[in-house]
Amino acid sequence: MAAIKSAASGLVLPRPVTFVTGNAKKLEEVRAILGHSIPFQSLKLDLPELQGEPEDISKEKARLAALQVKGPVLVEDTCLCFNALKGLPGPYIKWFLQKIGHKGLNNLLMAYDDKSAYALCVFSFAIGPDSEPITFSGKTLGKIVPPRGPNDFGWDPIFQPDGYEQTYAEMSKEEKNKISHRYKSLALVKSHFAEAGYTFQI
Repeated sequence: MAAIKSAASGLVLPRPVTFVTGNAKKLEEVRAILGHSIPFQSLKLDLPELQGEPEDISKEKARLAALQVKGPVLVEDTCLCFNALKGLPGPYIKWFLQKIGHKGLNNLLMAYDDKSAYALCVFSFAIGPDSEPITFSGKTLGKIVPPRGPNDFGWDPIFQPDGYEQTYAEMSKEEKNKISHRYKSLALVKSHFAEAGYTFQI
């Protein structure tokens, strides 16, 4: 089997890295951002919905995924954090969105003048089931607005990044992928792989 070899540590790992997701849109973005820089395959796993701080949740997901995959895994946890609500919904945004929708999320801020928010993406990479996951966080500042743009990717229609007149949903994929929280986090992932000296052996 092909393997990843780290020149720095001498570790040889099963290839490719398994990116754990069942979200087709998320996978599309990750493929567009990573390109061919890190060979990976995607796999949907049933992992428990954890509670806690974003980095802790992402790390634990990586540990659990590595136990199932028995090899190198990359997992992601995405948050949408409202400053007026001290960071909530945060890692629970998926459930808030399912229950109350875009309008309900806007309504959460009706009593507040502060509509500022930030999108946070935390990737965690685990070499295997016995390794401590490494985290990579990317953040994009913005504000919460009434929904605009295509309604086909989560909360993108209500998040308008600072310095732009468009919501994530209104942007072209190429433009979003240059500034997004996911892009910033994956840039750190790519840097880590490059600095660790991973090479791919057939």
